[in-house]
Amino acid sequence: MSENTTMQARAFGADGKAKAAVALPSVLFDGTVNVPVIHQVVKATLANQRQGTASTKTRGKVVGGNQKPWKQKGTGRARQGSTRAPHWPGGGIVFGPTPRDYTQRVQKKVRALGKKSALNVRARENDLLIVDTFEMKTPNTKAMLALLTKMGVVDRKVLFLTDGVKPMTFLSARNIPSTHVMPYQDVGTYHVMWSDVVIIEASALSAAEAK
Repeated sequence: MSENTTMQARAFGADGKAKAAVALPSVLFDGTVNVPVIHQVVKATLANQRQGTASTKTRGKVVGGNQKPWKQKGTGRARQGSTRAPHWPGGGIVFGPTPRDYTQRVQKKVRALGKKSALNVRARENDLLIVDTFEMKTPNTKAMLALLTKMGVVDRKVLFLTDGVKPMTFLSARNIPSTHVMPYQDVGTYHVMWSDVVIIEASALSAAEAK
């Protein structure tokens, strides 16, 4: 994308009515899309969510099997050394999982590039929307559904990015499947790539541009 090209996004009022498209801040939306970085950050995010507590016992850790189940010769059966061998019921596990740490550390600048690239992907696909405000005085799922319907995104995975923490907005969307609300400053690459549509509160975008 040319450096002189300004990316635009569809805009909506607080009531869901369409408005004229707005220009996105060139500092945040310059068309940069680094796919390897997006992959790295998303992979690290998913890895860091793993507990790593799966545990199995080898033949040396299971109970019993200190002596041979029968003598070596004369029985007509195959020789056996222990009932805790892997091929016995209740025996040890071969190469089973053991507790481990799946943590992957990603540099701050790489995380920032991943987030910027993910948002640029949604902007390029015309799936990044701007709304005036998300103000809600009380939890109202019906009103939130009406807003999504007017914006034409009710059947898609929607990520709301608010200007700061807004409990009423969060509670209004909590019972709507495939809808997530979080502050803009807390969003990560994984959240953006999880969604089909990203809806950003106008004031949140202005605050991010000013930093």
